[in-house]
Formats: sequence, structure tokens, C-alpha cells
Amino acid sequence: MRAAMARRTQDYSVSVDDADDNPEDLDSPEGIETATLAIQKTTSGREEKEIWERPVTNTPYKLPSDGSTVLRFEVQYARIMPIDGHDLKVKRYVVYDLCVRQDSSVIDPNPATIKRRYTDFRNLYMNLKKDYPNEMSTIYFPNKVLVGNFSSGLIAERSTAFEVFLTHVAGHTMLRETPAFLHFLQDNELTKACQYLDERRNENAVPLLEDCFRMLNKIFMDRSRPVLLILCRLVAACCASPVPHHSADRWATLALNRYDTLCDIDLLPLYIPLLHTCAHLWWQRGRDQKQITDRLSDMSKKGITTNNSPTLMQAIHNLDPRTETV
Repeated sequence: MRAAMARRTQDYSVSVDDADDNPEDLDSPEGIETATLAIQKTTSGREEKEIWERPVTNTPYKLPSDGSTVLRFEVQYARIMPIDGHDLKVKRYVVYDLCVRQDSSVIDPNPATIKRRYTDFRNLYMNLKKDYPNEMSTIYFPNKVLVGNFSSGLIAERSTAFEVFLTHVAGHTMLRETPAFLHFLQDNELTKACQYLDERRNENAVPLLEDCFRMLNKIFMDRSRPVLLILCRLVAACCASPVPHHSADRWATLALNRYDTLCDIDLLPLYIPLLHTCAHLWWQRGRDQKQITDRLSDMSKKGITTNNSPTLMQAIHNLDPRTETV
């Protein structure tokens, strides 16, 4: 297993449906030491956004020197939403930009970032506290407050608490493998991506699925179930249109390589549909399909049915039903 970290990749919009979770429901941590985040006003186009940004520190991170990696979670930014005066019907709340890095002898140049609200962190904490009280007994989580929700000090304290909490979860095998943690890491983006696929807007779904893959790939093993499942979903999304996505070859090749020597019976139902998908993609690209067709022939000789298999998206849906069209 790998270790844990944090950073940002691509913006993920927060739905107005989350308005129930207003800032008055946020928690106030006590006794947590952290640097104060400085409030800034930045202008993007016509919009002025209020942002709390982690200040630059003069103390450099201690990077591993033994060839290992360290997983690091960091809240890089926190934004007050909606923008002041833009939607008076929605109570304001804070969105945290959570960055995940996998540092080695150098800082991870390709971090993954997700945007989460206080309730996302709290729901994860409450689920794990309920199911694993002993494993969570030493973890502090900030309580709700009625005032001061937008103060830089409070946001900084919460950010530190979130980072410590997630580092603990990712470093504990039992907690890391829970459905609650996987839900926290990917569900917002994956749900939106599946909605795009259902609407045949694959070009919008692919970037979100790429972000999900990068996030999970930093936290779980290369051939773990969550990573392979999201990778196959990404391949299916890239190949669902008559003209494959420009990154289809890259992700399909990676998926084939990840399936080499795989023994997880739960994920083998995806392998034959993946091979058929890649063979068709190779044909579309004018590439040699022999290596893929040879794999299918070898499996057929072993008595494995390789014809009349479901599509890759159908096989994925059988393992992890979502809203996308199958």
C-alpha cells in the first residue's frame, strides 16, 4: 500500500442542492495548531471570489530519501460560496479544495484535487466512528458552531483537522477499504460523470473520470478493485462514441497492462469485455490486434466463453450500478 498527501487538479462545481448544509452547521475545532489562512479577493472574469489560501511556509516538507512514497492530504484553498450577493436565496457555505499528493524524493508534480464541504468530511467521520469506534477513538473532529463560520482562523483549524483525519483513514487498512471512504473520494465526480454519459455527453464525462482515476490511483494499489473499476469505466467512456476520445488508446493500454496477472475473481468479468473493446479500438486506429485476439483465443481454449459477452459498460454496471446508459 502506498502512503497519503494532497493538491489540486480540476475544478468541480458545487451544486446548489447542497444549500441545506449552511455555514451555521460547520464545526469549530479546539486545540489544533495551524497557520492562519489569509483571506484574499481574486477576480476571475466578472466574478469576485473570496478565497482563503494556505500561506507559504518557510519550513520545507521532509521528503523520503529511501525510495519510498508518502501520501499527503492538504487543504490548499477554501472558498465561500455562493459569491457574495450572487444568490441571496442560498445561505453561504465553505468549499474546501483538498489536494492529494504522492511524494517521493520529489514533490508529486501531478496531484489530484477534489472539492468537498464540511458535511462531506463529517459524514465520512460519523460513518467510520459508528462502524469502527476503536480505530477512530483517537481522532478529533471539529464540532458545529453558530457564529464565526467564515473566519480565517476557523477555516485553518478545520483544514488541519480534515488533513489529520484523512491521513489516519488512508494509513489504516481497514478504514481505507471502507465503502464510506471510497464514496467520499469519488462519488460527487463519478455521479456527475455518469449523468453526462447518460446524456451522451462523453466529452464532459471523460475529464471527471480521469480525475477520479488519478485520485484513487494515489491512495489504492494499482490493481485494486476501485482503481481497476474506474479505469475500465474511463475506457468505456472514451470508446462509447463512434469517434473514440483522443485519450482512449492511452487508457485502454494502461487497463490491459493492469489486468496482467490479475487474480481477483470479482473483476475478471470485466476482462473479456475490456479485451473486445480494445480490439475494436485497435481496429479503428489501424493498430495490430493480434496480441489481444491471441489472449481471447487462449481463454477460449481453456473453456472460457469469450463470445456474446456484455459490453464493457454493461459489465461495469453489473458490478457497480450507476445512472449511465448501458
